[in-house]
Amino acid sequence: MAKKSKREIGNEGEDLACAYLESKGWRILERNYFFERAEVDIVAYDDTAIVFVEVKLRSSTKFGHPQEFVTEAKVANIFKAAEAWMYERKMEGSPMRFDIVGILQKGNEAPEFNHIQDAFR
Repeated sequence: MAKKSKREIGNEGEDLACAYLESKGWRILERNYFFERAEVDIVAYDDTAIVFVEVKLRSSTKFGHPQEFVTEAKVANIFKAAEAWMYERKMEGSPMRFDIVGILQKGNEAPEFNHIQDAFR
């Protein structure tokens, strides 16, 4: 079996995260929004705010939990993409938040979700 690309793994994680968020009643507004080189994985609405979600999928915790892989540089890129997304839609000033959904998927086991709301400001 061929090794999956980073993009394929990313898509799997985002699919799982979208299903998880939708099961909580959230609306997914957009996936993989890019502005210049900045990207946000999921833009969603949870009835209180526009939520910009970073998704991290890992198959083990050998090197740390999935959410520990969100770097300061990644956070800066998410802020940049979020600002552009809000500006393009003329939604500046609307309530917004930044969450992380860490997913641990060991083999064929059910995924474990760690949803950190308001993960960074």
